[in-house]
Amino acid sequence: MMNHRISGQRLKSFIVFIVLLAIVLPSMGQTPVDPSEKFRRALRIVGFAYVDPVDEEELVEDAIRGMLKELDPHSVYLSADELRRANEPLLGSFDGIGVQFNIINDTIVVVSPVPGGPSEKVGILPGDKIVTIDGDNSTGSKATNEYVMERLRGERGTRVAVGIHRRGSSSVLDFTITRDKIPINSLDAAFMATPQIGYIKLNRFSRTTMNEFRDALNDLLGKGMQHLILDLSYNSGGFLDVAIDLADQFMERNKLIVYTEGNAAPTQKFNSTNAGNFKTGKVVVMINEGSASASEIVAGALQDWDRGLLVGRRSFGKGLVQRPFDLPDGSAIRLTTARYMTPTGRSIQKPYDEGKDEYYRDLLSRLESGELISPESIEFPDSLKFLTKINQREVFGGGGIMPDFFIPLDTNRVSNYYSKLLRSGAINTFSIEYANENRTTLTGRFPSIERYMEGFEVDDNLLNKLYDHAENQGIEREEDVEKMKDEYLSLQLKALIARNLWDFSAFIQMRMQMDEAYLRAIQIIEDDTFDRLNVKYK
Repeated sequence: MMNHRISGQRLKSFIVFIVLLAIVLPSMGQTPVDPSEKFRRALRIVGFAYVDPVDEEELVEDAIRGMLKELDPHSVYLSADELRRANEPLLGSFDGIGVQFNIINDTIVVVSPVPGGPSEKVGILPGDKIVTIDGDNSTGSKATNEYVMERLRGERGTRVAVGIHRRGSSSVLDFTITRDKIPINSLDAAFMATPQIGYIKLNRFSRTTMNEFRDALNDLLGKGMQHLILDLSYNSGGFLDVAIDLADQFMERNKLIVYTEGNAAPTQKFNSTNAGNFKTGKVVVMINEGSASASEIVAGALQDWDRGLLVGRRSFGKGLVQRPFDLPDGSAIRLTTARYMTPTGRSIQKPYDEGKDEYYRDLLSRLESGELISPESIEFPDSLKFLTKINQREVFGGGGIMPDFFIPLDTNRVSNYYSKLLRSGAINTFSIEYANENRTTLTGRFPSIERYMEGFEVDDNLLNKLYDHAENQGIEREEDVEKMKDEYLSLQLKALIARNLWDFSAFIQMRMQMDEAYLRAIQIIEDDTFDRLNVKYK
């Protein structure tokens, strides 16, 4: 007689089989109508039947990332935490204690407190070493950038206790700092390059950019500025509307700044207005291979309308517009929804049909091909040639903005010894220690960066102190002392000391004194180039 009893294990297997049939059979013999239902069913199958437990949330995130990877290099998925960190530079602030710092010899060293920030308010000084955080030792191998961010950043209004070792003090000083909003500036520097030429450097296009720019512009105008160098080198972009607002500062009313085109997005055109404080005066824009997106919008608009001249090297070539789409768990998709075009109709986007890896390898390819050294290696087909709106000058699209005046990348300027100092961080640590030890004397002799630029000398005595410091860091001296001497090394050391005495703007002002693009920009403004090319500035 047949035994109709089924063991518990066999019964469980039979139920699993029946459920799988219920999931799979409806899709057999027919084409799924709804791709999203196909995905949900696949996810259910994996979650129900896979040999090991799976994290469905992680699977979905991986699937979204994989899907976006097939579209273009700039469509991305961001988790809630990634989104928060990515938005910080563009929103212009984060919560923390407000210090610039370096990790030197496994110790957190304050380069400078943010002016008006929480640390400055309680008396933290440049050169202070943070040796404890909330009672825990903060030196040694644990002292990393990630560790500092994790322990010192935090919600506004919360407190953190730090122990400070300060030069001249025999004991650790205790401070309690209340975290607050800390601004992230998008303007690195603003100063008068000559009595008539101003200089402004922007590192991104964030929500605070226009306020920062207007303040700097008005300050320079008050100092007698008639012409402007706008430095967008290595500016990777940001908000489209901010780029439009910046271009509007320089252009006459009702000139097309940029327009966008997309499959699901109607064509949008953005024109200049009456707003803006610099409608007349010569404008030179500095760009290079690190200038992307919003930087290219500004540069392209000024070039297309013959409003300004561009100096440097071909820009990055990002002409895609991303729009954020929020997801239920706080994450988001930044999806490419349109291409932007310059006023002449140039698409700046470089090709990406060979995949993301090859796309980001483009900058290395430019170096290998010699493009960064000589513009003759760049070949533009006739289809990528355009004429400017006013003077019919030839400009190019299809892979970045080509400047009017090419400045080669100088790969031979610095010595091998200087490169070692830079890579090891020895020149940076020495400049911090030197500035801290001599701060009172130096600021007394040189009350302004201008006086410092004119009067401070990097002499053999100071260089020998640097060489000794580097030797203690394991960097051997060259047998031929003359090989160690380097004009650029001296300038970099002087600039780093200035940064620690004043701020990053002082560092930029010093460094620009040997920047070929900057020096060429001044020359172009001071000679007859604008008049010869009939570039509008009056």
